[in-house]
Amino acid sequence: HCSFEFDLCGWKQEENDDFDWNLRTSSIIKTGTAPATDHTLQEPSGHYIFIKNSFFQLPGRKARISSPVLSRRNKNCKVCGGVVLTGRQSWFLILFYYHMYGAHIGSLIVYQRTMSKHEQILLNLTGSQGNFWQHKALSLSGDGEEDFQVVFEGRAGRGPKDGLALDDLTFSREC
Repeated sequence: HCSFEFDLCGWKQEENDDFDWNLRTSSIIKTGTAPATDHTLQEPSGHYIFIKNSFFQLPGRKARISSPVLSRRNKNCKVCGGVVLTGRQSWFLILFYYHMYGAHIGSLIVYQRTMSKHEQILLNLTGSQGNFWQHKALSLSGDGEEDFQVVFEGRAGRGPKDGLALDDLTFSREC
């Protein structure tokens, strides 16, 4: 689980992207499109990660952050508490909160990446999703025993003040 209250909890900035996710509090962001509070503490002093469009971020430029490596060899992770999503048994789950608000917001894309660098898109959201924290639970499954990571990619939109925030990233408890 990562609430971003102290650090990035082992999540790493990708090197082959255009800019970085930043650890922020609502109290230092002055745009009308940023979250008023973080999700964890629901206070302006709470932390989350954030990308902000700016005149330096051309539309389509991306910021990527990746999870620690998750092992499929952990026998406790073969079934995550019997959770069933979309009619199939889930291997792993990732639960998270996101805030995407603004007239010209870009995109949030979530990938599952194997150690052989194969990426599968799990979620692709574009455009304003509302001025509040929203919750997602994604099933992380696949074939084989290959270890993997989850990658969050934020893509800049056209609005210089619009931004995208993530908070409370959690892998299923059994994993």
